[in-house]
Amino acid sequence: MERENELVSVAMQIILHAGDSRIKLTEALKHARAFDFEQAERAMEEAKEEIVLAHNSQTEIIQGEAGGTHYEYSLLFTHAQDTLMTINSEVRMAQEMIQVLKVIAEKIG
Repeated sequence: MERENELVSVAMQIILHAGDSRIKLTEALKHARAFDFEQAERAMEEAKEEIVLAHNSQTEIIQGEAGGTHYEYSLLFTHAQDTLMTINSEVRMAQEMIQVLKVIAEKIG
């Protein structure tokens, strides 16, 4: 039961940090669309910090399992990992989109 509670707690941390990353990511793209790249970069840094926190939470469990701790299958943890991977991909794509918008701003500016 203790390990199950730990897994639920970590899964929620992953989901919350990944979700906070998505919020910052959305903010960054909003600023980038307005060609406010300073604010966009600031928000992207915050998005990346949150995704790292989510990843670190996941790594705790993976390292525990590699060290011999056994966890039962958890749909919530699987969902958390899926959320983390999805938003991590969004962060990477948003970084590229912001770079494209910078090029466009230079060309029309």
